Amino acid sequence: MELRDLPSVDELGRTIDDPLAMDAARAVLDRARDEIRAGADPGDLEARLNDELAALRAPSLRRVLNATGVVVHTNLGRAPLPRAALDHATAIAGGYSNLEYDLVAGERGSRQDHAARILRRLTGAEAAIVVNNNAAAMLLALAALAEGRDVLVSRGELIEIGDGFRIPDVLARSGARLVEVGTTNRTRAADYDREGAGLILRVHQSNFRVIGFAERPALKELAAVARRLGVPLLDDLGSGAFVDLGDEPTAAQSLAGGADLVCFSGDKLLGGPQAGIVVGRAELIQRLRVHPLHRALRIDKLSLAALEATLLLYLEPDRALREVPVLRMLREDGSAVRARSERLAAATGGAVEETVGRVGGGALPLAELPSFACAVEEELAVPLRDRGVVGVVRDGRLLLDCRTLSDAEADEVAAAVLACR
Repeated sequence: MELRDLPSVDELGRTIDDPLAMDAARAVLDRARDEIRAGADPGDLEARLNDELAALRAPSLRRVLNATGVVVHTNLGRAPLPRAALDHATAIAGGYSNLEYDLVAGERGSRQDHAARILRRLTGAEAAIVVNNNAAAMLLALAALAEGRDVLVSRGELIEIGDGFRIPDVLARSGARLVEVGTTNRTRAADYDREGAGLILRVHQSNFRVIGFAERPALKELAAVARRLGVPLLDDLGSGAFVDLGDEPTAAQSLAGGADLVCFSGDKLLGGPQAGIVVGRAELIQRLRVHPLHRALRIDKLSLAALEATLLLYLEPDRALREVPVLRMLREDGSAVRARSERLAAATGGAVEETVGRVGGGALPLAELPSFACAVEEELAVPLRDRGVVGVVRDGRLLLDCRTLSDAEADEVAAAVLACR
């Protein structure tokens, strides 16, 4: 076929009675021209038009199977939600709710009350507030408590989080002034002892560690400095956790150590939806609640429903360990992962390979999770991604890590592999 043989957009679009036909025809013909110039045959244009229309109407956001071994995979949506969270969010989404209505008093209520009651119990905090992510939580806290004032931060904690967002940039947008203290590898409590400060910010080194000739003050030391200066101490935990997960501090531990406010994510180690949570002193939380930014950053009803249901699981820690997918994957015994990879390998003709899983999400960067993968041909990587299966290409093979697959998902992966051959 040559360029002159191509129909016009109008001619191709008229072959189907569809309001999107002309846009789809234009896209099909643009690609066909490129292919002809490259010496390829564009094939059946009407069939391609039907495919283009189907693609236009299909959701772009799709479910995928995570066979990477990274549990809290930022690019793949971070934490999969517990069944209880899915059920509660569905129930709330399907009709009206008491999102901002007090059913007892028969008057307007606050969406913050739903999660706050559970967060107070889980952390021992006086009060709590929830916004749409942890960067927003920090932004709101800094704007409400330190706008136009100095915020003291260790140079070793000026981290960059996902997608290029940096702590200094978030701080600058709050209207506060960044004052760096200490050095990259060594900061002492005395470095923070500066009159005129508005707030002390401590940032957990979520996605990296400084080892060797390093020093960092204990939280109780910073709390003593903050009390002496008469300013709040905000402890940003990043991922956050409610159960013991190595060197990831919990909000309860941070508050017990002297922090006035603690902020952390809902969708990482907590295993819930995207959210930013702030817990701590009631008078400070109230200043966050009445700040104008609160409305712009507030959590939506579906995320709030999923978060509330996830938090309720933590009232019974053993239940949380069983039902929160992130916790289950992090703690699963290596023998169970190996058995799953062996079943997958037997079903696909692949080979079992010992691997190392990662926590992901900027949490526990040094942690290595013993894992096992099914190794198949590297050429399957692209067609499997088209079917929603994401693995890791390494040393000429595609590794399908089974730590981040359930038994049922491993069966789906097996069927996808066989369909791609």
